Amino acid sequence: MVVAEDFFLSGLNKPGNTSNPVGSRVTPANVNQIPGLNTLGISAVRIDYAPNGLNPPHTHPRATEILVVLEGTLYVGFVTSNPADPTLKNKLFTKYLYPGDVFVFPEGLIHFQFNVGKTNAVAFAALSSQNPGVITIANAVFGSDPAINPAVLTKAFQVEKNVIDYLQAQFWWNID
Repeated sequence: MVVAEDFFLSGLNKPGNTSNPVGSRVTPANVNQIPGLNTLGISAVRIDYAPNGLNPPHTHPRATEILVVLEGTLYVGFVTSNPADPTLKNKLFTKYLYPGDVFVFPEGLIHFQFNVGKTNAVAFAALSSQNPGVITIANAVFGSDPAINPAVLTKAFQVEKNVIDYLQAQFWWNID
């Protein structure tokens, strides 16, 4: 039986713990926390950033994101998908955001947010799916289990194997 609690979540007024290697915390409000969102095509997150905190490059495979800054100063951006013309490069779109500013990250594109201020920052975002998914690029490429064969990554990134070994040995942090 459906009850009012299926459409309710408390606690987005509380700061997330940013004491981690990247200095940020994402607090989701999606179908996993609010079952009543099922099939409704919307969700939200609160993102807390310590000074110099980063929401690392990531993508949402099933959602566009619209972010609004409540406190602090964020440097944000996204990178376009591979251009059809192989002589062109992916384009980076960036902006500095201040309280009240809004920025959109199109569905599936790699994007990030970085707190460039000397104080904590807070943002909220809405996503166009009840289950947007998230793929943190570094975690997926260098922290998968089992690990991607270093020969694949040395060729893909055009670096020596010791660089790949170093990156794969890092502790990759999940901020969700």
